[in-house]
Amino acid sequence: MSRHRHGFTLMEVMVAVAIVALLATMALPSMTNGIVRKQIVEAVPLADIVKQAVALSWAAAGALPANNASAGLPPPSKIVNNYVSSVALESGAIQITFGNSAHGSLAGRILTLRPAVVADAPVVPVAWVCAGAAVPNGMTVLGVDRTNVPVAMLPYNCRPTGK
Repeated sequence: MSRHRHGFTLMEVMVAVAIVALLATMALPSMTNGIVRKQIVEAVPLADIVKQAVALSWAAAGALPANNASAGLPPPSKIVNNYVSSVALESGAIQITFGNSAHGSLAGRILTLRPAVVADAPVVPVAWVCAGAAVPNGMTVLGVDRTNVPVAMLPYNCRPTGK
């Protein structure tokens, strides 16, 4: 008399679980980078109030404000949102420090937005260069880039050319 087995053996189930676990560990880093990029994109509009002050100063005086106080802005620790713990102005460059509810791999990291100007024509609007992105032709970028967010986590418009 022949006996028919129904179902899977323990070994077959363990192999299937191992394969699923391996696939999940390969997908996790790309999901994390996507979450971080989304948080950066959602946080950057907070810098718009600082951008306005810098652009007005450049158009009026042909110079960039040195810090938040000289631009008539609140202290860095007062410019915050869900993902940002401070927004500091340093010689025209905007230094966004992530914190609050930001992803753990983003907390404490800095993203820099630097002004790009046409030096001898302050009437030309200020363009903004995110992190290590390319500078528009005919413009000069000012300020120091303090970005320490890993390149893989940066939104595509903030990545250095060719990365």
